Amino acid sequence: MEHRVDLVEIWRGGRLESVHAGHVVIANAAGEVVQSHGNAGAIIYPRSAVKMIQALPLIESGAAHAAGLTSEQLALSGASHRGAAIHTERVSAWLDELGLGEPDLRCGAHMPGNEAARNGLIRAEEEPCQIHNNCSGKHAGFLTLTKHLGAGPEYIEVDHPVQKAVREAFEEVTGRASPGYGIDGCSAPNFACRLDDLARGMARFAAAPGQSGRRPEAMVRIAEAMRTHPELISDEGAACTELMRACGGRVTIKGGAEGVYTAILPDLGLGVALKIADGASRAAEAAIAGVLAGLGVLDRASPAYQEHAEKKLVNCRGIAAAETRLAPALR
Repeated sequence: MEHRVDLVEIWRGGRLESVHAGHVVIANAAGEVVQSHGNAGAIIYPRSAVKMIQALPLIESGAAHAAGLTSEQLALSGASHRGAAIHTERVSAWLDELGLGEPDLRCGAHMPGNEAARNGLIRAEEEPCQIHNNCSGKHAGFLTLTKHLGAGPEYIEVDHPVQKAVREAFEEVTGRASPGYGIDGCSAPNFACRLDDLARGMARFAAAPGQSGRRPEAMVRIAEAMRTHPELISDEGAACTELMRACGGRVTIKGGAEGVYTAILPDLGLGVALKIADGASRAAEAAIAGVLAGLGVLDRASPAYQEHAEKKLVNCRGIAAAETRLAPALR
């Protein structure tokens, strides 16, 4: 993470208290970097910010068509949901349609991020299951592709046909062979890439509308599904959901763990990729809001921008004690 630049600041009592540094790249479909801050060539794990790429084989293989997947199901395949009822009910129904169940998932279980769902489990003295995992929609997509290919059940293994297809799509979209992979929180391989290549990949999604062919058509389907159903991508009040709504359905936005964000802007033909070096979600959310505002697709007066780019940090008594600000690179 060399050559990073300050992107987000925390101010308290009129003094700069903390700084989050990182890297931002904005590219166009011609492969040109039109704006960057920090190290455009930084190699990162993009984590869940590339779920739209991981979903491409599901569509391109014909598996989505054969299974009759809806726009909502495609959105869930690109989601990092918080385990609310609108998420878990849809994933459960999807598995039922496949003739499969929760034990067929390989994502593991964790408590839902949605407060109502979490409190409901606690009150009922129930443990979460794998459907509550924020990646269960992606894994339902993996299972759909697995069934279509007639492949074995361990679809998260790097040499499984599903993950081979994911890697091939990932390297084609980013335009470069991945230097390696790590195991993501949901147990699937996460392929590393350069940040500028990731931004170029998002720009290819942005340029796909109006193009013919299997790849552009798949790109359009997944990106449109995600921005058509922002409530399924994360949750009410969450950055991805609220920022997509505030952009009026013009942008597909996806966050990933450890401070990664991507954005697809079809109207401008641009792709965005950013990484916060210390992995802080609060900084990644502020940075992507700042980038979108700078590109003119997010109103700085909107509640979503105010909540994430200029967030007031409230203490336990409800007093505004500090605030988030964009650093000069993003102002």
